[in-house]
Amino acid sequence: MEHERRQFLDDLLATASPSGYEVPGQRVWVDYVESFADDVRVDEYGNAVAVHEGGDADASIAFAGHGDEIGFIVREVTDDGFLTIGRVGGSDKTVTQGQHVTVHTDDGPVEGVVGQTAIHLRDGDDGEAPDIVEQSVDIGVAEGEDAEELVEVGDPVTFAQRVRELEDGRLTARGMDNRVGIWAAAEGLRRAVEAGADATVYAVSTVQEEVGLRGAEMVGFDLDPDAVIACDVTHATDSPGVPGKKSTGVELGEGPVVARGSANHPALVTAVREVADGEGIDVQLQATGSRTGTDADAFYTARGGTPALNLGLPNRYMHTPVEVIDAEDLDAMADLLGAVGAVADSHAPFDVGL
Repeated sequence: MEHERRQFLDDLLATASPSGYEVPGQRVWVDYVESFADDVRVDEYGNAVAVHEGGDADASIAFAGHGDEIGFIVREVTDDGFLTIGRVGGSDKTVTQGQHVTVHTDDGPVEGVVGQTAIHLRDGDDGEAPDIVEQSVDIGVAEGEDAEELVEVGDPVTFAQRVRELEDGRLTARGMDNRVGIWAAAEGLRRAVEAGADATVYAVSTVQEEVGLRGAEMVGFDLDPDAVIACDVTHATDSPGVPGKKSTGVELGEGPVVARGSANHPALVTAVREVADGEGIDVQLQATGSRTGTDADAFYTARGGTPALNLGLPNRYMHTPVEVIDAEDLDAMADLLGAVGAVADSHAPFDVGL
């Protein structure tokens, strides 16, 4: 991955953006796309849309990722200075205790830890993690009044993690879900621009996907493209411990994943697979018979029906502080999006052929 592109990814991953508090991350994304987009606009909730106007082709396609991540929120400051927390999105109680966290206040970050009683002191430990609402953040103060001078109820909280390089081009960090998606959407737009796309091509970074696809519902109505590719992560099931009945065959390093079924429009699926084949880009397939669990589920019912597709990046250990992706998969995802954008006019309109 080129240095500038990697720096963009690192900047996104370093910027905390839990659902409802996405502005810092959205600002990083907007600053990046402004250098090659014809126009960038942001709505009242922070959804960001960049556009390449294209040529004379009467066709449009959008690449959309969600800019928010899971996290926590301060529920209460106790008399002895601890913070009780609640979930933002699908946070996992089994990976929370014993972690460093950051409380993001209006006055700047406050560091803390989610405490865990030492194993020596736990009586009759059954290994069951307490619910997140029963866990507490220790910021080091002795009194509630001291804590209230630093944090407020409603401040967001995220794991304190940095990007780390593993072997063979694998990267690990919190919030790969879904910084990789908005990175790919932006890079797909940039590469479509470089290819001289005649179609109108949008890149979108939505808000509040993790709490119910809310941003996509807003953008899907206003944008009204001919097709939308939702760029998100999907479960790589090639690591130990994945139950056999949950396996999808998706592996790291084998390319982005084209979903089939449910929200995924068959003509758009065919177009993306044909482009991938023509460009020599390996893709994997995944069945999503009921729902994708991504913004595609909101986009495809917008304005009476918008052809949509979920394009996934294989991701191990989703919704933990140690999500793992393959950088080559991510670059391939951006290449595929750029190539689709470059020829979108030759595949439009997208219909089922009735």
